[in-house]
Amino acid sequence: MSDTDEEQDGQKLKALFATMVADGDWLFIKGEYKKALGSYTAALALKPDDKICSVGRSKCYLKLGQSESALKDAEASLKKDKLFFEGLYQKAEALYYMGDFEFALVFYHRGHTLRPQIQGFRLGIQKAQEAVETSAGNPSFVKLNVEGDLSSFQKVQERAQPIAANHLTNKKEQTQKTPKSEKTTKQLLGEFYTDKKYLENLLKDEDLVKGQTKGGEQLHDVIKGCLTYLDSCTEFWTEETPSSARDRERKLRQEECVEPRHGAPSEPAQFLLKSLTDIDAELTSGNAEGSLKKAENVMEIVRGWSEKEVPNQKELLGSLHSCIGNALIDLGDMDRALDHHQKDLELAKQCKLPDAMSRALHNIGLVYAEVGQFTQAIEFWEKKITLARGGLEKTWLFHEIGKCYLKLNRHKEARDYGARSVAAADEIADEKWQINANVLVAQSELNLGHFESCVSHFERALTQAKLQDDDSAMNVIQKALDEAKQQLPQ
Repeated sequence: MSDTDEEQDGQKLKALFATMVADGDWLFIKGEYKKALGSYTAALALKPDDKICSVGRSKCYLKLGQSESALKDAEASLKKDKLFFEGLYQKAEALYYMGDFEFALVFYHRGHTLRPQIQGFRLGIQKAQEAVETSAGNPSFVKLNVEGDLSSFQKVQERAQPIAANHLTNKKEQTQKTPKSEKTTKQLLGEFYTDKKYLENLLKDEDLVKGQTKGGEQLHDVIKGCLTYLDSCTEFWTEETPSSARDRERKLRQEECVEPRHGAPSEPAQFLLKSLTDIDAELTSGNAEGSLKKAENVMEIVRGWSEKEVPNQKELLGSLHSCIGNALIDLGDMDRALDHHQKDLELAKQCKLPDAMSRALHNIGLVYAEVGQFTQAIEFWEKKITLARGGLEKTWLFHEIGKCYLKLNRHKEARDYGARSVAAADEIADEKWQINANVLVAQSELNLGHFESCVSHFERALTQAKLQDDDSAMNVIQKALDEAKQQLPQ
């Protein structure tokens, strides 16, 4: 094989890999986690060390309730880059859903240190802390699974940034007298202070510290390393944070301890982030009723808040209407689902939020298509076209509109949208959608009596199916192609 042939094969494999990953991403967005899992697995067969793809498959495993597999993929994404924050977050999530709350907390904290602007880490810290307290009460009595891994705190290569405390100190802690040096440490470490005390308590458990991590390290040494790292952070922040700045931070934290009116949570943003995550988790795990109930309860709470407490109240209500609508779709209550998605659209228009409008139009179209009202589905999906972002979303949207026109026997419109879907799929080199779009055009041309064009598009779809080794698609397309060829003039 010549160098040119090898280069061409390499480019084909690279394009095929990118297509499979994009396919997995899109299927995941649509909630088709099993299909997305297959796409990511196929992609990893071509490029086993790709960390982005490993995280993608880990997310699928987690959505499907396979936490151990999710953890393996998350750890694989961190093999070559211990500071890969997406891998850290995914590992923390997998540990959390496996019930290893203590280790999950460690990885949430490490990720938050590296990327403090990402809300997911802060939310993870909060829910892991709550889980530890609920399951154990006193951290000093918690027995960790020695198969976990605390070594993540030991080799942080980026300079840590100070993070202000974001949780309330309970009244018992407030009344205790703490030495001045300990007060300073608590102030500087913020939310990490709790973990410092927690790790110090772990060292007192003689049975625990005799254990080893999966990597063979003594747990005693790992915990000591974590404490050393936190001590170095304290020293760094002491040098970097002037006393006047620390005084201002203390004042701000005191102001945060004032409970808001109307019984609202002390930190609405964190409460809402956690609530929306829980609502989505219930739905993706198959518990549509639980998701619906939680979304309705949160909506009542949000409606009770003042505009001062939650300036973006309408935007939040729109998101909750969307969550309720999606749960109702799963429950088969299409009328109520449609009502909530329409309310989401109304609020999005009032707030002039393009992304929220796109979301609502998407969901309204899905409801109408599900119940066979294809004209209405087309009406809302066509409004979404100008709001669609990215080639993949446009490819899907044009294809679905074209399918609706095909079901209405409006073959010219179906062909035109199919052609737009083909162009969008070609632009992003997505072979799967190239197959789907070309088949749609071929079907439309067949009904229009344009047999040569029909055959041409079926042949192109067949070629793409062969490149993907999709035997099922190849058989169906070949059969349709043979029938179309019989219509050609002799």
